Amino acid sequence: MRKLLFLLSFVCVFTACEDVVEVDLEEAKSRLVVDAILQWEKGSTGANQSIELSRTRGFFEEEPIPVSGAKVVVSNSSGLEFTFVETSPGEYVTGNFQPALNELYSLSIEVNGSVYSAEESLKPVVPIDFIEQDDAGGFSGENIELKVFYTDPEGIENYYLFKFFAPFLAFPEFDINDDEFSDGNQIFDIFSEEDLEPGMPVTIQLHGISKGYYNFLEILLAQAGSAGGPFETQPATVRGNIKNNNDADELIFGYFGLSEVDEVIYTVQ
Repeated sequence: MRKLLFLLSFVCVFTACEDVVEVDLEEAKSRLVVDAILQWEKGSTGANQSIELSRTRGFFEEEPIPVSGAKVVVSNSSGLEFTFVETSPGEYVTGNFQPALNELYSLSIEVNGSVYSAEESLKPVVPIDFIEQDDAGGFSGENIELKVFYTDPEGIENYYLFKFFAPFLAFPEFDINDDEFSDGNQIFDIFSEEDLEPGMPVTIQLHGISKGYYNFLEILLAQAGSAGGPFETQPATVRGNIKNNNDADELIFGYFGLSEVDEVIYTVQ
């Protein structure tokens, strides 16, 4: 889009055209966006959880479009329901969620006459063992590098999500791992940025996630890191695990997932 506007401006300058050029952009259908990742931090009750609902917005719109008036319920395999109440436009919260490792949970969202649903189990995670700092790390060999070690359980298929929070990052940095080639071993993940400085706090989270959520994130992260050149394959539509019970073809953005989380706050030395 920016390239199109630049080319139009370029043509107008060199032809001295005074006519107004109107570009008719086809508006894509608005889609439901569901942010329903429930996290249970080790040592906490996990009772407070939130889910956000919104709709995709037009190219020239800056503000998100929250979805209000929905009925949002999460239930466990025994039929116990946890109702999420809307506290602000598009944000639904509960204060009585009961997390249980490996428990199967179901999500139900009723909005505008449609019912959306998904199922996932709450995946456990091992604790972070320790963190090593290397002051000559990164690609340049001049950056501070943090190695985060954890021990994978033997004989169990595991998938991991790392989140790194630093004061200079507007959003956390994500990384995903599996144990296909490291089952039962102590392994590590690396965080290195040129803006890391001594005295800076870095929050490190290790999440246990499902294979489905891992595959979903793998596609998203690959697309986010793509340069998107003119001869590259166009990004594929990323489908999560949420479906419209009455319209299987409807595309819903987002994912319903649950994970246990181990968190460490490390101060750069």
